[in-house]
Amino acid sequence: MRVHISLDDEVVVELDRRVGPRGRSPFLEKLLRVALDDATRWDEIESALGTVADTGHDWDADPAAWVSRQRSGDARRSG
Repeated sequence: MRVHISLDDEVVVELDRRVGPRGRSPFLEKLLRVALDDATRWDEIESALGTVADTGHDWDADPAAWVSRQRSGDARRSG
């Protein structure tokens, strides 16, 4: 699909310097995909905020010890 966008002249000059006039669309599409993936990831993170209680966890008393126990209990890990 074609989309018309407006960019500052300096941005287009830098874009062309990096990818050339024929490389604009693929470069911008890749950037937009990354940005949209990031935005989706942040939406998911923000929607999960507050879903885990602040207290009442196995790790509350000593988080480092809890992590150590979790790691030592995983047969795929060495050391």
